[in-house]
Order: sequence, then C-alpha cells, then structure tokens
Amino acid sequence: GKEVIARAIHGASHLSERILVKLNCAAMPANLVESELFGHERGAFTGAVARKAGRFELANGGTLFLDEIGELPLDAQAKLLRILQEGEFERVGGTQTFKVNVRVIAATNRNLAQMAEQEKFRSDLYYRLNVFPIHLPPLRERKDDIVPLVKYFVARCASKFGKPIEIIPERVTRALLQYNWPGNIRELQHVIERAVILSQGPELVLGDWFQTTPTRPASGSNKLRTLAEMERDYILEILGQTYWRVSGKGGAAELLDLKPTTLESRMKKLGIVRPR
Repeated sequence: GKEVIARAIHGASHLSERILVKLNCAAMPANLVESELFGHERGAFTGAVARKAGRFELANGGTLFLDEIGELPLDAQAKLLRILQEGEFERVGGTQTFKVNVRVIAATNRNLAQMAEQEKFRSDLYYRLNVFPIHLPPLRERKDDIVPLVKYFVARCASKFGKPIEIIPERVTRALLQYNWPGNIRELQHVIERAVILSQGPELVLGDWFQTTPTRPASGSNKLRTLAEMERDYILEILGQTYWRVSGKGGAAELLDLKPTTLESRMKKLGIVRPR
C-alpha cells in the first residue's frame, strides 16, 4: 500500500518522467544500510571489491522512496539528515563530496513521534521528514478502494503472466469485499496474482484456496495453510496428472493456461523440484 501511494505521488508530479528508486530500510543489515544509501568506494570494507553508487546517486533528479524508515540506524539517520538539509554526502570509505537533488518519500509502520521522544529516532530528522504526512488506514477501512485495486492488479498480472483475463465476476468481487484483509494491499496483490495464475480462460476465478473466513484443517492441526501452500499443492496436483511434463501439448503449463517459463518460475519460487 505504501509503495502504491509513493508511485502515485511520483507519477502525478513534475518528476514523473524521472527515475523512482526504492529501498526497504528493514530489509538491509545495519552494517550495509549506509552503503546502500550513499554508495561505497573500492576497499571500503570487506567484500567491497568495486566502487558502487548508492540509492541517492541513482535517484538524482528523481524520487527516492525509503520504506520502513523507522528501522534506520541512528548513525545512518544523521547522514540522511545532512543530505536532506545540504543535498550532499560522501560514499562510504570516500572523501569526495557528491551533490544531489532528490525528492524523498518516507514510509513507516512505526510511531516516529513516540520513537523520537524515546530517543530511538532523531527528532530533527523526524521534523524534517514530517512536512506533509499521509496517514494510510488499513484496507478493511477503505472498502471503496478494493474494486479499483483489484482491476489494477488483474490487468498488471494478466499482462505479466500472459493470461487473457478480461472478466471479474460479481461473485468474485463480493468475496473480495467480504474479506477483512489483515495483510492489507500486499495481501490483496498476492491473492490476485495467484487467482490470475490459476484461472483458465477469460474469467477471474477464486478457487477453494480463498476463504473469506479462515478455517482450520480437518485434521485438527492448529496450523493454517497459506495461499502459497495451496497454490503449491494445486500445481503439484497438475504436475502429477501430466507426469511432470511442463511444456508441450497436454503439459502442465497448458492445463494451467500459463507460459512454460512462467510455470517454471512459479515452481522455483514455491520450491517445487522435479522428483528423480
């Protein structure tokens, strides 16, 4: 959801023709965050075998989206504050000062004001970033957004996977509107992606793997099956029917109405390995 908003802001601005660069601050080890943001020189640290440009250099003249900004280490926060104020920085291990002009969009699930009070986030950086805050309510509180998002994700996924999905039945729309979406837009995106992959023909189909109210397996196990597990089981079932033949007439890709390369990519992502 946050990235969708960031893309919308970028796309509607005078920088829309310029680059949009992304960085998830929570996905980077603390010792590599500064290198990702500001770049590094050769030999700056173990493993730095070549000079590397950071995200600020790559985003120069455009937009940099920093997701989960609340996870940024305090040392990196100080350097980020400097670049926001002065528009300059040095690469890790370097002395040359670089000047950049970058619009920064920051997002977080944390309470930065509270973190600033607890000295876990720099207060000066917080006030520097908090120029135009946007509060994004959970998707369950924005039911009117679901249908447009579904249409957007269906069109994007259909194009990505080469699927001729043109119809979203009313029963599918009702089911999606009834669901509570605890995982917000990211969960909706994943559901639509799997539905597009598994649908055959021009109509979007939500199979038994999608339930508006989670239910426990009949075995009595406390573990709930994820969408990925259900997609994996379905693909394995089809592969079993075709004796693990992916491509060609009557192959699994044809039965799933997927390109063979797309099916192989999904198999790799889901950890499906051909038995020996």
